[in-house]
Amino acid sequence: MGRVTERRRVLRIRDGAVSHRADTLVAEEPLEIRLNGRPLAITMRTPGDDFALATGFLVSEGVLAAADDVANVVYCAGATADGANTYNIVDVRLAPGVAVPDITLERNVYTTSSCGLCGKASLDAVRTTARFAPPDPARTRVTPELLASLPDRLRAGQAVFDRTGGLHAAALFDAGGRLLDLREDVGRHNAVDKLVGRALRDGRLPLDDRILMVSGRASFELAQKAVMAGIPVLAAVSAPSSLAVDLAAETGLTLVGFLRGASMNVYAGEARIALAAEPAH
Repeated sequence: MGRVTERRRVLRIRDGAVSHRADTLVAEEPLEIRLNGRPLAITMRTPGDDFALATGFLVSEGVLAAADDVANVVYCAGATADGANTYNIVDVRLAPGVAVPDITLERNVYTTSSCGLCGKASLDAVRTTARFAPPDPARTRVTPELLASLPDRLRAGQAVFDRTGGLHAAALFDAGGRLLDLREDVGRHNAVDKLVGRALRDGRLPLDDRILMVSGRASFELAQKAVMAGIPVLAAVSAPSSLAVDLAAETGLTLVGFLRGASMNVYAGEARIALAAEPAH
């Protein structure tokens, strides 16, 4: 629910010429995620795919691993004083018997479109809550040439970015480089959650033969989300953080950064990179 874009009047100055015009902006609104009726987290997001965002977030928290873990997902009415539904509160109800980790109920998180779970950068937390075994390095092999083709394919699918210039994107590709799904959002972590949540609801987890491509940097949180969804390869057009590299090395995730044209850095998991020749030392 809600608009993906909004129009605002701006003063435009170009080469000394001044005019007023309408500009298209990406919409940004808060989304409160509730678990079994209890407030859990608030994130600033672009409206749309909210159910996928909420369930994808819970995959990264180690709460969900399969579609059957979810009884239902609903918008909560009565979000305003007059009882109107703002479509900014989503409640995820777990199926009977699905355990809720203590960490989820103890932590009430405000996440922003830029940082996500800033206070939970812990390798131990990911290790203890991961629901899927690390993917076999021999199963998914990718060439540098295939990786080099992904940024352009990602950019070509960013329809809302073309209108606003204000969105991050995340996409899933198969090992042959075919685009399977792409989501846009003001928060890069939200875009990934939307991908993972859609995969969960379609019964496609773990994503152990997929490549995750993101339009920005590779933070710890994005590496965490890839690991929690069973994704073997994370590629980013910009830099990774040191903790993202540490997590990738520990969990067997292949982490590629600065993926621009034919150039890239492989920070971890190089066994999945099918090289034509041995790298120079």
